[in-house]
Amino acid sequence: MSSVKNPKQKKRLSLKHDRRNVFGENSKASRKNIARGKQRRQMNERRQIAQVLGKLTGQVDDDVASDAELQVKLTITHSKNRGFEKLPDKPLSEVIQRKMERRREKGILGVVKNGTV
Repeated sequence: MSSVKNPKQKKRLSLKHDRRNVFGENSKASRKNIARGKQRRQMNERRQIAQVLGKLTGQVDDDVASDAELQVKLTITHSKNRGFEKLPDKPLSEVIQRKMERRREKGILGVVKNGTV
């Protein structure tokens, strides 16, 4: 049972702690899209490495080989730094506030008069 007995305080805590997916996709789609995002990053990384190494043909000088190795390492580092990143859900209070602002901008009826949640 909750230790908070006051309904207003309960509502405030609920708005603070409850979260909503605002990424623009079905909430259940995240399960698959997270794996796809990681897979896409790995595939891009492999393709970029193959492009660098594909330029090397036949006998290769040590200088050219070391330059290619450096390029591959830089590619991997760059890919990991800008790779897939999960985005957290937004607090429910922010989501409701954003909806109310959009309704006010569009002039939609039924908006809360004082704008507080």
